[in-house]
Amino acid sequence: MLTAADVKEAARAAGADLIGIASPERFADVPPERNPMSIFPEARSVIVVGRRITRGSLRGVEEGTHFNSFHMFGYFSLDSDFLALTTFSLVSYLEDRGWEATPLFPYPPEAHPQGIPVRDGQPAPNVYPDMDYAAVAAGLGEIGYCRVFLSPQYGPRQRFQLVLTDLELEPDPLLPDPICGFCGKCVAACPLGALHAERDEQLVVAGRSFRVCGVDWAKCRSCQNGAVPNRYHPSGKPERTAALCIRTCLDALERNGKLSNRFAHEFRQRDPWALDHFGQATMVDTSSKATGCADPGGFRAQKGEA
Repeated sequence: MLTAADVKEAARAAGADLIGIASPERFADVPPERNPMSIFPEARSVIVVGRRITRGSLRGVEEGTHFNSFHMFGYFSLDSDFLALTTFSLVSYLEDRGWEATPLFPYPPEAHPQGIPVRDGQPAPNVYPDMDYAAVAAGLGEIGYCRVFLSPQYGPRQRFQLVLTDLELEPDPLLPDPICGFCGKCVAACPLGALHAERDEQLVVAGRSFRVCGVDWAKCRSCQNGAVPNRYHPSGKPERTAALCIRTCLDALERNGKLSNRFAHEFRQRDPWALDHFGQATMVDTSSKATGCADPGGFRAQKGEA
């Protein structure tokens, strides 16, 4: 009988940087149109497979001089080639041992529906699970204040795909310790005013509640500061990993020792560049004081600072 350790070893051998397992029960409150159990009702495990976005693929965006390396190595090919091959290898590993395994690609859940239900009481195709929700449910991290997934290894630098299988595996515990320090630098960095500390919301994922900032998605989609339109469907949220807000989050997490993937030199070497609504150069203040978001449990309090 295969164990969770066997499956994780196979995933890592196929190139996975992150691998976590969730039970179907952790998706009990997810609506059918986003629930992986709607796709494979007999599944007994949800396996979340992740590969890192290399820090260097963000370098050209951080300097404002080269964007295509991130587009290729941090988004397009990472999803479609590198991570997809890892996922396919894990699916083949499971099916070679007699267990059905369904691979799921990260299409945006906002794209549902794209068809009509084929049975009464069944959601319409296509059901698209939320990868970030699944990654939290599999114990791989949390949803940060910036409203993106954060792992303790890479912060916002990873992408996920899912494998549903009828092999029952021991689920991983939810991440016990917080990563985000609620410093508010993500909100302060946005030159479009798309992120709002005064519009805080609570997201509940697998029974855990996460405090997140409000987002004006229309403004976010017009961002010229490293954000990329969703490549899979126009209704999907923009890809923000290379955007100024998330690069600022990454820099803050690294400077405060929150991530295990560490480097010889700090990510941000110069004041960040920023463009306004009209594509004109502007200035940003990335201090937490600029947002009113300073939190008693934030980085400063954790470090014992006043």
